[in-house]
Amino acid sequence: MADDVFRTVIEPFRIHSVEPLKMTTAAQRRAAAERAAYNLFQVDAIDVLIDLLTDSGTGAMSRDQWAAIQRGDESYAGSPSFFVFRDAVQNLFPYRHVIPTHQGRAAEKILFSVLGGRGRVIPSNTHFDTTRANIEFTAALAHDLVIAEGLDPRAEHPFKGNMDLARLDAYLHEQGDAVPCVMMTITNNSGGGQPVSMANLRGVAEIAHAHGKPLFLDACRFAENAWFVKMREPGYADAAIPDIVREMAGLADGMTMSAKKDPMGNIGGWLAVNDDELAAQCRNLLILTEGFPTYGGLAGRDLEALAQGLTEVVSEDYLRYRIRSTGYLADALEAMGIECIKPAGGHAVYVDARALLSHIPPLEFPGQALAVALYETGGVRSCEIGSVMFGRQPDGSEKPAAMELVRLAIPRRTYTQSHIDYVIEVFDQVRGRVSDLGGYRIVEEPPALRHFTAKFAPLT
Repeated sequence: MADDVFRTVIEPFRIHSVEPLKMTTAAQRRAAAERAAYNLFQVDAIDVLIDLLTDSGTGAMSRDQWAAIQRGDESYAGSPSFFVFRDAVQNLFPYRHVIPTHQGRAAEKILFSVLGGRGRVIPSNTHFDTTRANIEFTAALAHDLVIAEGLDPRAEHPFKGNMDLARLDAYLHEQGDAVPCVMMTITNNSGGGQPVSMANLRGVAEIAHAHGKPLFLDACRFAENAWFVKMREPGYADAAIPDIVREMAGLADGMTMSAKKDPMGNIGGWLAVNDDELAAQCRNLLILTEGFPTYGGLAGRDLEALAQGLTEVVSEDYLRYRIRSTGYLADALEAMGIECIKPAGGHAVYVDARALLSHIPPLEFPGQALAVALYETGGVRSCEIGSVMFGRQPDGSEKPAAMELVRLAIPRRTYTQSHIDYVIEVFDQVRGRVSDLGGYRIVEEPPALRHFTAKFAPLT
């Protein structure tokens, strides 16, 4: 009997230890949302029942990762744990220089401090929020060149994270020396966790290199992207996941990594490059802001845990479960008439808040309204990815985002199917009172990454 005939999404692990969850009432959750000025980032985690705010650093480490922590060597310089970490990275990403950082945005900060600056422009399929913010902090501009299907939530395309190759070529012709590099996000987080095909990545590399531009990967969900390549792209069905990862990495000249995603860490990241001069400049900044180049803001035990995580994330059993679990939630929401980005992404389900709350204008933040309603109804914390996150322009003006989404990011190896069934029930309750939901206005915001700390007030 074939293994894929069973409907149940079975976790390929057993639970070894448990963490209690606090049960709250609707009244308690409404009070908590009000105290947090309706910003779910500001709600205390103890008051959240199912936390789908992010999959970054929120996963459960394995037995072998905890064992690896005990091997951590905390020498300031030249720790053996660094070399274990470096070798594990280079086994999948064969770049000459591996520079550890405390998390991905630190790698972005260092890279764009060197490559960015006023007058520079950096294209990508879709920059994520911290990438865009670190680029714009240097007074450079970040531009998105995703394919048209990537902006259509209902489009059925196997690789909606792809870059528009014709637009990229035209952009590089037009911008010339203003472009220091090309970025590719795999999978495309802001675009719905959508994958990039190997053919598209190869095309981007060829165009970038023809224009003399290095290509960098924002590769924090590389294993999920590799799984989609294996499942959907002709010629890769029999390829091993590590080999697909190496092929993707070999097309680029370097990478940034938040190791809090696919490398299965609770903290950590790295910057990897081939260029010796660029590496030297980045290491100088690392020493200034993060620490010595063989620890880069991390303890030796963290480096050991990440090295082990890199061996676990390329397991086909794990990836099959991971992608099926995400699809299970997306399919259930679609079945009740709640539109999501199709097909389902790797790490998260992205609900089309613009379609569900069509009576709320984009600049009254329908995604925020839906996210708050999910929390108040059932204690489910999610993340708006729409005009709150991307509406403010570099000149300070407001413009509706391309899509108004609510992201349900599923932490790795953390929740069971019954938790996801509960989330589905919460959506069913919210769906029944959609017409009662109103929009929000921002009453206070910081100059950058406002979605983390902005304060909101309901309009009705």
